Amino acid sequence: MLDAVSSLSRALTDGLPRSIAAIQAEIDERMRRIPTKLNSYGYDQWGFHPETAKRALLVTALMYHYWFRAETHGIENVPPGRVLLIGNHAGQVALDAAMIGAACFFEAEPPRVVRGMGEYWLPTVPWVNEIMVRTGSVVGTRKNAVELLRNEEAVIAFPEGIRGMNKLVWERYQLQEFGHGFMRLALETDTPIVPIAVVGSEEQAIAIANVKPLARLLRMPAFPVTLTWPWLGVLGMLPLPVKYRIFFGEPMRFEGNPSDEDEVIGEKVEEVKERIATMLASGLAQRRSLFW
Repeated sequence: MLDAVSSLSRALTDGLPRSIAAIQAEIDERMRRIPTKLNSYGYDQWGFHPETAKRALLVTALMYHYWFRAETHGIENVPPGRVLLIGNHAGQVALDAAMIGAACFFEAEPPRVVRGMGEYWLPTVPWVNEIMVRTGSVVGTRKNAVELLRNEEAVIAFPEGIRGMNKLVWERYQLQEFGHGFMRLALETDTPIVPIAVVGSEEQAIAIANVKPLARLLRMPAFPVTLTWPWLGVLGMLPLPVKYRIFFGEPMRFEGNPSDEDEVIGEKVEEVKERIATMLASGLAQRRSLFW
């Protein structure tokens, strides 16, 4: 009887978050080991500021470990130096990017800060624009991407773009058309591509409609309506506590002229898309439920 009580108590305790101080100490220790180059003021040339990033990472860590209970596979496939992380995109809000970034920071050796390629409209959003830059992301221009890769950074991109992030529930895990920009970048900078499949993100905010006229009026890329928002107000914006499974595939290398015709580049893009689709199918087959 005592053994049973002890086992139950241990199981409950193991499920509780570590102290905030312990998580912050881990963030501090890992941040000291990132390979990103900083100037004498503690910033990099794109505005990344580790002290600001550490505060944001505390929230990200709680979501990664305890809300989404993320499970990461194949993190050893992320090579040192420059790399393009290319994955499926969904969830109405780019929490999938944050969780991939958390996996690379908390699971990879050495820890990596993933550099996001933000949509052009994000810098127009007050507060978001500054937080985006201070935590490592930049506007997704070709110039920024090339410079980051030549600086040996890990850059993440979602070739589905808004088409993927704002999918409706019946479109989940159906990869949308991939843009060609990431492949041209890989060829120009001789950068390996690591395909990523995220299972779980496509159900974190189940969208049933996209009110495009209202999106245009508000100058937003989309105005999604989910099962919980706007019906539950602010609470409706909270993502469902689905279980995240993040799969990092083996690096893919491509050769060729980055200025080739779209048809030639598209064939290479399809190889990456097919790899991600295969990884998604495998990950979905392993899933027992949305929440476990």
